[in-house]
Amino acid sequence: MKKWHFWLGVLISVLFIWLALRGLQLNEFWSAVQKANYGWLIPGIGVYFVGVWVRAWRWHYLLKPIKEIPTQTMFPITTIGYMGNNIYPARAGEVLRAVILKRKEGVPVSASLATIIVERIFDGVVMLAFVFVNLPELAKLTSASGFIGNIQQAAVIGTGLFLGALAVFLLAAMFPHTTARIGGWIIQRFTPQRLHERLLGLMNKFLAGLESLRSPWNVLMIFFTSVIIWLLETGKYWFVMHAFDFTVSFFALMLMNGIVNLATTIPSAPGYIGTFDAPGIAVLTAYGVDQATAAGYTLTLHVALWLPITLLGAYFLAKEGIHWSENIRKELGENGNES
Repeated sequence: MKKWHFWLGVLISVLFIWLALRGLQLNEFWSAVQKANYGWLIPGIGVYFVGVWVRAWRWHYLLKPIKEIPTQTMFPITTIGYMGNNIYPARAGEVLRAVILKRKEGVPVSASLATIIVERIFDGVVMLAFVFVNLPELAKLTSASGFIGNIQQAAVIGTGLFLGALAVFLLAAMFPHTTARIGGWIIQRFTPQRLHERLLGLMNKFLAGLESLRSPWNVLMIFFTSVIIWLLETGKYWFVMHAFDFTVSFFALMLMNGIVNLATTIPSAPGYIGTFDAPGIAVLTAYGVDQATAAGYTLTLHVALWLPITLLGAYFLAKEGIHWSENIRKELGENGNES
């Protein structure tokens, strides 16, 4: 709570909440929420958890060169990571699931983190693809706020960043010895000597985590599963839409999914408060959905995405015998010193 980045995230969330709710008629919003048919959340949550299982399989696939771990073992750890991202700031759940994996399977944290970063890069590429596929349709709409132009500009910048990162990781995976030499030179030249051995060990384990990217077939499989994951999540958006009194195309929901998930990379309060909601409402209103219905749907969707996975992740974390606050910080601290 004393960290400056936590309070920065809170401030950003407050700003996005204001953007999401300004001009909202609360009585119309409350009416839309009351009239919703929440039975549609059940198949939506079911489809979402199928997507989480595919995520666990993708992680199992990325870790294959390091250690063969069954998907059923990866699934609980994946849900713990989601819970950590939803509860703690700065996506601490990613580090937490790497720590749990080391505790259970002995996989080095740095190698796990390499595979997790690869996951996030592929997720970003797919999200941007969702945006680009639907930009022509969105560009036909009108928006006095200039929101459409902002999406196009952000998509172009984001594409450059994610594709650049992907290229770096692919080159590092294909030329590990060259990468290790360059990394070793940087470490020896620009870091204190007492840290050289530890940093070199971390770098080598990190490079080991990229081994799955050396095969073009593996890269294709990771991309394919990433597309399936995000299509399944869009399926949840589609089911929850049926609980409310509006209809947009599946492609419009793909666009919404891409934009809100790219927006959640912006630092915010835990749970992506505001950064998920403001762009989601903006996309739907651009498609002609009234603000009250768009707000009711987006906030309900946010809760439906946040609550079930957080509860399940907390359950699996409790089964691991790790408790909140001090115990988690102790686990993270101990594994941050691996070499």
